[in-house]
Amino acid sequence: MTITRRGFLSASAAVALTPALGARVLAAPLPREADIVVIGAGAAGIAAARRIMAANRKVIVVEASGQIGGRCLTDTATFEVPFDRGARWMHDPDTNPMIKLARAAGLEIYTAPIGQKIRIGRRNARAGETEQFLAALVRANRAIDDASRGRLDVSCASVLPKDLGDWAGTAEFVLGADFAGKDLKDLSAIDKARAQDRMAALACRQGLGTLIAKLGEQLPLALSMPASRIGWSNRDVTVETPQGKIAARAAVVTVSSNVLAAGNIKFMPDLPKRQLDAAAKLSLGSYDHIALQLPGNPLGLARDDIIIEQSSSTRTALLFANIGASSLCSVDVAGSFGRDLAAQGEPAMVAFAVEWLGKLFGSEAAAAVKKSSATRWNAAPFALGAMSSAVPGGQPSRKILTEPIGCMFLAGEATHETLWGTVDGAWESGERAAEAALRKIGALRDNVAAPVPAAKRRRGAAQ
Repeated sequence: MTITRRGFLSASAAVALTPALGARVLAAPLPREADIVVIGAGAAGIAAARRIMAANRKVIVVEASGQIGGRCLTDTATFEVPFDRGARWMHDPDTNPMIKLARAAGLEIYTAPIGQKIRIGRRNARAGETEQFLAALVRANRAIDDASRGRLDVSCASVLPKDLGDWAGTAEFVLGADFAGKDLKDLSAIDKARAQDRMAALACRQGLGTLIAKLGEQLPLALSMPASRIGWSNRDVTVETPQGKIAARAAVVTVSSNVLAAGNIKFMPDLPKRQLDAAAKLSLGSYDHIALQLPGNPLGLARDDIIIEQSSSTRTALLFANIGASSLCSVDVAGSFGRDLAAQGEPAMVAFAVEWLGKLFGSEAAAAVKKSSATRWNAAPFALGAMSSAVPGGQPSRKILTEPIGCMFLAGEATHETLWGTVDGAWESGERAAEAALRKIGALRDNVAAPVPAAKRRRGAAQ
């Protein structure tokens, strides 16, 4: 049976971006001065730089890799269709500025598939079995919500109902690994409960990485230009790069929480322990795509079908089939199992995906694989993982990361208290950090706060 509610779809929204397309990549020499320097050309960095330029202030974006996008990367070479190697979904079509910008740029935005299927062995779940799963998902989510209102922040796993039966493993995969890249035992109940509704999912037909790169056009970018050291004070910042130093009045730093905690960028003076501890408590989960080209639709699935299985262990995955009506399918692995599998390398990842498809659809289907490719975000040096999620007790760390550090302001999905783990949250955090930096240098006046919407959207796994 097809599930018409999108509870287990939301997790795929994690990581993010592509090549430079028409961006105004700077030729040498690198500018020596700017009003604000932005570290990182992912969604947060692009959003920050656009906001700074809109305020008519001089900005320079320095990016360690050779492409725009950070954790959003669209591969247009390996297969005949765009393949998002990182994040693939956006959310909140009524409020998300990226969707309006995408359409204005002539890119096609489409709604994620309404129906998803569950496999039990080599058959689809029956109507009654699907309802049992949805009921288990609702009960598990309610237990996490209830626990989030307690005095102490506990792990999601510790509060799950003990009588979820045959659906316990599937519920844990959907709410944990597939949602946040971490098993429920490693996930804060408060962080999970405060996550904003992500069920209204949309994608860009040309690829989410293509979109971010398009939005980076006309920005002054320096690619393959890692920031090795940042000197900071309450008055200014200095960013050291392979081509020299950039002096600025403020900086927006958008590197991932794992890169920050690993000390891959040196700070002078050192970052406060408060921020370093916060970054460590918001470590990135593991989420990877194993792309398989399956000509002739041997799985017998529809365009953009999404499949999970009834599983009693963490050794499971999510299938995104026939992407864009093509022969491309993506087997997504996440959490501790995904992390261990990715550590074994791409051949092991592809072997698991083929074996898993064979288990669900038969050996003939698995044997039809023509071409394959797998992501390994944990090994990507400028990301070191997929999306952030708070460990038990770590949810307050998100707010800590938004606190100014002299003239520096941190941004990225890890700094967003409700849209963490999403490109939407990264974009909004970049705009927010840019405005804080502009105020710091006197380019913006504090305005009266805009009215807060009367009702905050609720998120739920099976609505």
